[in-house]
Amino acid sequence: MLSPKLQLSYQASERLNLYLKSGLGFHSNDSRVVVQQTGREILPKAYGVDVGIHWKPVDRLLINAALWRLDLDQEFVYVGDAGIVEPSGKTRREGIDLSIRYQANAWLYFTSDVNYTIPRAVGTAEGEHFIPLAPTFTSIGGLTAELTNTLSGSLRYRFMDNRPANEDNSLHAEGYFLMDAVLNYTLGAFELGLSIENLTNAAWKEAQFETESQLRNEAKPISEIHFTPGTPFQARLSATVRF
Repeated sequence: MLSPKLQLSYQASERLNLYLKSGLGFHSNDSRVVVQQTGREILPKAYGVDVGIHWKPVDRLLINAALWRLDLDQEFVYVGDAGIVEPSGKTRREGIDLSIRYQANAWLYFTSDVNYTIPRAVGTAEGEHFIPLAPTFTSIGGLTAELTNTLSGSLRYRFMDNRPANEDNSLHAEGYFLMDAVLNYTLGAFELGLSIENLTNAAWKEAQFETESQLRNEAKPISEIHFTPGTPFQARLSATVRF
């Protein structure tokens, strides 16, 4: 399978670069299916293009912004009842990505990545063209501080917005906002570290799927969200010796 790529870049100024990228590849989100099919008719083609800029408006600020589109000849959707993925037809994703890197001073750094996407099934009736569990709005970022030669730390966040859990968007997979923190103290070959996950102890759902279930007191099966609870507040201490 040929996967040609094309990239054009134009240096408009010392602080501004414009680019265009495009390419043809393939897509599969479940290797088990590929193995079962011995690779035949299960690696659908993927067509991508994005146009964007690298811009440095001031010395300590770097911005990358891009508009993009991705077309898949076949989308695979997880089926909770069977524990497999199944083909669901062609899909298209269009979106915008924004990345910011900022150095506030000699020891403090800020980063943020924001991604907005419109994922849709192609050739499907309006209102039934949502892609289950496809992210629509996500962001990661945080602050990193190098306080001294021996002390450093970071405060990071992760955000995912609510997203459709089925094709008609009647069920939603709940989004979340999480914060993690890390503090490291280094002295020669020794390093002590403190890592905290879910700093605010937020209640969140990790894996989420639309699945039918029926309790003993229910007259018929109900299609609802089944999920794995996300990690609660958790702190870890570590000690490292390098030699």
